[in-house]
Amino acid sequence: MSRDTQLKERWEKLVNILSNQFSQGEDLDLDAIIYLIGVQELGKVHREFKKDEKLNLMHIAICRLLEPYGFYEFDFFDAEGWPHYKVKEELPSLKAGEQSVLMKEAIVSYFLERELIE
Repeated sequence: MSRDTQLKERWEKLVNILSNQFSQGEDLDLDAIIYLIGVQELGKVHREFKKDEKLNLMHIAICRLLEPYGFYEFDFFDAEGWPHYKVKEELPSLKAGEQSVLMKEAIVSYFLERELIE
């Protein structure tokens, strides 16, 4: 099985699982899944977030997802318990499709680590 085919199959399985759990079966998009990862990483799942906090949650998720690729490194938790990352290496210039593939690959890896998918 090619790497692209495997990624596509794992991505579809993951979207199915998360959509059934968090959106009554309506497919979650990439941004929604990134947001969920941010909430998971913050660890405060039962609260409402303001608009700017939602953006920060997505930033946390992106940093966490790209950390294994060497782009970010966890730095510290602030007084409110929010994780902070520092840039280790600037992200390369990627086309929209390439960004999407990188994020899907990172998300699939994240959930493979947590054994939500195989």
